[in-house]
Amino acid sequence: VLHKRANPLTLPPLRFRGEEKPIWIELQRLSKMALVNVTNVEVLENPAKFTDDFKLQITFDCVAPGIKDELEWKLVYVGSAESEEHDQTLDAVLVGPVAIGRSTFVFKAPAPDAKKIPEKDLMGVTIILLTCHYKEKEFIRVGYYVNNYCEDEEFNRKFKDEEGKLTKNPPLSKIRRNIAASKPRVTRFDIPWDNEQQKIPMDEHSGLGDGSNFQMVQDENSRESNIMMQE
Repeated sequence: VLHKRANPLTLPPLRFRGEEKPIWIELQRLSKMALVNVTNVEVLENPAKFTDDFKLQITFDCVAPGIKDELEWKLVYVGSAESEEHDQTLDAVLVGPVAIGRSTFVFKAPAPDAKKIPEKDLMGVTIILLTCHYKEKEFIRVGYYVNNYCEDEEFNRKFKDEEGKLTKNPPLSKIRRNIAASKPRVTRFDIPWDNEQQKIPMDEHSGLGDGSNFQMVQDENSRESNIMMQE
């Protein structure tokens, strides 16, 4: 896994529900919040070629008293729903130091290695997972459906069966991917931050900001239920 470092761009002070709140209200709510809250993830340059890089613009808030160490972000491509053996960590990036307030950065990761994906799983729907860790403990996971399809109509006509399924995989140059960017699935985990006393439960204020379509997942144990979305 390639580790890189990035300095987040510090933006204006933390806002709740899109508007400034008196400082005493913000401090009052800290006891119910994680110290780092992801407020938005924007999928850039989508749809794209299968071989193109993934680009995600991530925005998050860090609240007082802040955190001492860096955040580690990872992007994982699920190569097969049947086994984690085919998962590929496309890239990992360390972000820090993290200032109190709102920060944003663009996470760029290479496309998966098609040779490591089972042939039967290359086309169709799969999943990517964006995770963030603090001190090696995962506190958020964002899953997206990804549909890989052939854009060559002549190839489709020639190699689709009566049910509309391809009987062979096209060359990579003919495959495009479309990420269901408006339908992410989010799982949050309570973790200790810089001491056990900071392991605090989340409430409605720890969710992503207004205008997002992020959904909460309660089951933190199931591999598939954490990342699959309700149709």
